[in-house]
Amino acid sequence: MRKIEHIGIAVNSLEASNALFEKLFGAPAYKEEEVASEGVKTSFFMNGPNKIELLEATNPDSPIAKFLEKKGEGIHHIAFDVEDIEAEIARLKGEGFTILNETPKRGADNKLVAFLHPKTTNGVLIELCQEIR
Repeated sequence: MRKIEHIGIAVNSLEASNALFEKLFGAPAYKEEEVASEGVKTSFFMNGPNKIELLEATNPDSPIAKFLEKKGEGIHHIAFDVEDIEAEIARLKGEGFTILNETPKRGADNKLVAFLHPKTTNGVLIELCQEIR
């Protein structure tokens, strides 16, 4: 893991949250994107070298909808940039972490992604991100 790639925040309304974070950072989201396979709409903000991803559910069965129902709005995950996602999945699996999707899938912002189960990471959902080349 090379660096924190972004922090994901689950929100009820992307429109309202975009307005709030635009005021907070003094700049608009640089990108909005829907990931239909995950039932989510996202927007991305830069704050210095840091990236924030806002996530809104697009259907009631999506992971974000379930998170919001259970925990409400707030930090959903921390994503880490990796050079080789498949090698990192194998390494972490060998270290005893539970991988939620052992085959990387296409995520937002031109990334391949995989997630580690929070039960094996002190309650924090960890996302691995590799830029699609």
